[in-house]
Amino acid sequence: MRGLTVLQPWATLIAIGAKRIETRSWPTSYRGPVLIHAGKSREYLHVAVFAGWAGPLWGRFPKPEQLPLGAVVAVADLVDCVQMTEAYIAKVPMDERRFGYYLPGRYAWHLANVRALDKPVPAQGQRGLWRPSQELLKAVESRVQVAT
Repeated sequence: MRGLTVLQPWATLIAIGAKRIETRSWPTSYRGPVLIHAGKSREYLHVAVFAGWAGPLWGRFPKPEQLPLGAVVAVADLVDCVQMTEAYIAKVPMDERRFGYYLPGRYAWHLANVRALDKPVPAQGQRGLWRPSQELLKAVESRVQVAT
């Protein structure tokens, strides 16, 4: 199991099943379960409102001030990592593309079997893929909901 810190609102977009590809500047060979950790930064909280995401996701997407920070919000399976090309990007649905930074040479981390937590679990995130403590894993395990 690994942890991946993702800024809000993107961490919640993953948790509700709206974002299935996390875009990164670096690749990973890791495949398996990852904790989706919402970082503490408030810098991008209102981007959902300005980008018009809240409308199509109404009822599933919280108000910016309600987004959890500094907590694990979901567990997902990291199933693939693809270096992006123009051809790859062209095949990604627009609904997905609006939630990431798609540029040739960057990497698309494919997530599957996303399980939201019924209540966020406070945790300290890190850069890169990180190893969660046993205490954190135990706390997350008790909060995992049925797959979305």
